[in-house]
Formats: sequence, structure tokens, C-alpha cells
Amino acid sequence: MKYKIVILLLFACASFSSAQFNGKKFAVSVNAVYTTTAKIYLSPNSSDQIIRNSFFPLDDIVNPSVDLKYSLTDQIILGLGTEYMKETKSGKNLTAFSGNQTVAVDVEDGFILIPLEFSVYYKLPFSTEKFKFLMGGGAGLYFGEHVRKFGDAEVSNVNRKTAYGIHVMLTMDYLIKPYLSIRGEMKFRDPQFSVTSRYNKQQVNYDGKTITLAQETFDSKINVDGVTFLTGIAFQF
Repeated sequence: MKYKIVILLLFACASFSSAQFNGKKFAVSVNAVYTTTAKIYLSPNSSDQIIRNSFFPLDDIVNPSVDLKYSLTDQIILGLGTEYMKETKSGKNLTAFSGNQTVAVDVEDGFILIPLEFSVYYKLPFSTEKFKFLMGGGAGLYFGEHVRKFGDAEVSNVNRKTAYGIHVMLTMDYLIKPYLSIRGEMKFRDPQFSVTSRYNKQQVNYDGKTITLAQETFDSKINVDGVTFLTGIAFQF
């Protein structure tokens, strides 16, 4: 539904006259990115639907990004961007054995995600010399891994697949100088990838006790489905 609203807005604005992009062809920006939420599914292959759909939430994710834009025409702009997103949080997400008892282990779970996104922007016709409004969309490759830390155990990802996805966004640039602008953006995307990870040992020293892990490998699925907000500085040339 949100994608349809954006597309309708694009066509609704198509009848207005357009503004120049002040003669600049390239723009490089350095940004701070805020993502509202992400989810880690810790048992994505369970036969139990409730367990399979249970997730560990990660909220309020902040990370850096950079992007390059090229003005193909007065109205069409091409963009290429990347980020480094890393977030972890503690939770009792692991069950292990301590002697003859099972215990819930507090672990630090999270993920690393590096998107590579290609976008095409349309400069909205009500843009002015100072304010540039863009509407765009595109596709991305998403490279990620599951991060887990507890005790003296180490976890490595042994199998992970590159994720693919689409995105749409609204962008505004306010030109302080002809070569410098403040940028704001709102983006909708939904990257998701699956990972198989392996522990380096079965016997783990945890809080001064030795616990035994129930399995050597585990599967997880990471879904970064929150709304993304961006603010940054762009250099026009």
C-alpha cells in the first residue's frame, strides 16, 4: 500500500513545470541513517508455526552511509549508495545444559548489514532553486551476517545468502550554497536474509560455570523492515 501511495503522488505532480538542478551533475553525501526496527528470527525452520514466527526485536538503529548521485537529465537522477549497519542487544535467546538442568542463557544477538543500492530519482516539479524534492526507487543487494556473543564462545557464519530487494524513497535537499546542501530522506525497504552459524566449541565458560550447548550449528533469519530516515550533508559539483 505504501508503494502505491508514492507512485500516485509521482503522477499527481507530473503536470507541474520543473526547476533546474543548478547546473551541477554530481552530488556526494555523507549521512546518518536511523531505522525504526529490525527482527531476528531465531528458529526460522521450526515445524511449529508459533516458534517459527517468533522474533527478537532490535529497535532504534543508527548507522553511517554514503551515496553518489548523477544528474542524467534535468529531471532524472541516478544514485548509488551503501551503508554499514550493525546492531546488537542482550536477551535470553539460548537454552543450554548446566549439569542435568536446562538454563536460559543471556546472549548478545544482532546483525551486520551492508546494502548496495541503485536508485533512479525523479525531481518533483515544485522544486525551487533552494529546495530540491526527489522521489525515487530502485533495487539493492544486501550482504549480512548474524552476530552472537556470550561467555568465551565464538560464533562464525558458515552459510549465508546475498539478499535482494527493492526500495522507494522521498528526498529533500536544501541548498546552503550552490555546491553544498543539507539532505533529508525517508525510505521504505524490506531486506531479509538467512544465515547458518556455527559455535567454535560445545563446552562454554559462562558466568564462571561450564555449560553445554545443545547443537553445534543454528539457523537464523534477519529482517530489517523498519522505516528508514536519513539526514546528511551533500556536496554538489
